[in-house]
Amino acid sequence: EFGPQRTSPFPVLLRAPAHHHPAEQGSSIRPAAMAPVKFDDIPKVANEVLNDDFHVSGYVFKAKQKTGWGGAVLSTQVDLSPGAPCVTPTKLAWKLPAPFGFSFLCVDKLEMDKGGKLKLEASSDQAYPGLKLDCKSDLKDVSKISAGCTYVGLPCAQFKFECKVTDPKDFTGEATYVRDSATFGLKFTSKLLSGSLPDFGVRILSGPFFCSVLAKEQFGSFSATAHYKANPDLRCAALCNYSTKGTTFTVGCTYKGLYKLKVTQDQVVSCSVKHAVAKGFNVLGGAQYNIPKGQPSYGLQLSIE
Repeated sequence: EFGPQRTSPFPVLLRAPAHHHPAEQGSSIRPAAMAPVKFDDIPKVANEVLNDDFHVSGYVFKAKQKTGWGGAVLSTQVDLSPGAPCVTPTKLAWKLPAPFGFSFLCVDKLEMDKGGKLKLEASSDQAYPGLKLDCKSDLKDVSKISAGCTYVGLPCAQFKFECKVTDPKDFTGEATYVRDSATFGLKFTSKLLSGSLPDFGVRILSGPFFCSVLAKEQFGSFSATAHYKANPDLRCAALCNYSTKGTTFTVGCTYKGLYKLKVTQDQVVSCSVKHAVAKGFNVLGGAQYNIPKGQPSYGLQLSIE
């Protein structure tokens, strides 16, 4: 029977199985309800198995350094591209939790990519309880500045809205709501004003079982996922996409979160291995083989934090 125990439904739904809040261990106190996931994260439980940590092409070095300047964090990513005009294209990103000592504002991302393009994302959660305001800009074109908000003040619900500052009619929004073991969501754009339908999604997470369905493009595209946690070390997942362009599927599994394998309907096999050389120093290696074309590819990523 689906549905968690009546004593604590929401943490079972919204928290990854591997993490446990200290207050829940050895305690009969009912934890407070948490906000549901974002709409795009509805299939996240299965996507973690099928999409995360598959670095099967190219060579990458990542580093993250936390500083004493108000908790600022600098992230660096260097790609190694032999034969390219720029052999080591680099991306830099700053996170400033309290820029210049102003704790009411957080610079979530100040980024410069390998092409020299800038990106700024800032937010504040002190305007009103349960409300987070955010702003995004490319620091170049005023028409691309967007402002948005996220509200989690209502029990078991989350609302998000974003629009262009210079053109409020260009907007996106979403709402998600959790009830027992199920999460329901919808996402819409400015096309809603012309009669377009929003995207819909639902997911159910109960014990080791998980499934989700997304309906997009005016019910012209469907995506279904399933996930099963066989034991604390082994997780299996499957994905099926259906649209007017055809049907695709992917199946995969992960062992201890370190060894991963997946196969797609077009006979492409991918695998990856993650190894912690030392605390804060991780190596991620992956390989892929396209059986019909007989084409292999390999990738390696080094991470230091």
